[in-house]
Amino acid sequence: QLQLAESGGGSVQAGGSLRLSCVASEYAGSMAWFCQAPGKEREGGAAISSGGSATYYADSVKGRFTISRDNAKNTMYLQMNTLKPEDTAMYSCAAGWRSGYIYRPLDSLGYNYWGQGTQVTVSS
Repeated sequence: QLQLAESGGGSVQAGGSLRLSCVASEYAGSMAWFCQAPGKEREGGAAISSGGSATYYADSVKGRFTISRDNAKNTMYLQMNTLKPEDTAMYSCAAGWRSGYIYRPLDSLGYNYWGQGTQVTVSS
């Protein structure tokens, strides 16, 4: 079974940057980053196609976050710039699109595998 492990979270001040990594135990297909703040539902932040040629972003992170992947290393990244306090959340990576499910890259229900998450805290 595919396993995912995130790293790179931490505490930064508003305007700062962080780079998250998600290492997969094997080739992971379509992947995405999701975030969940306390008391809120999980939201899709960014997604990337299996080959990396297509990327998708939530409006809230467009222009600030960049998703990428290195398939030779089975690793996906999320470069987070100009961080805001409202970006504070647990960030989890997801992979493996569910067979037969219509592809909506920021839909959490479409992914089969999830990491444990890494906490990002942005202070004002």
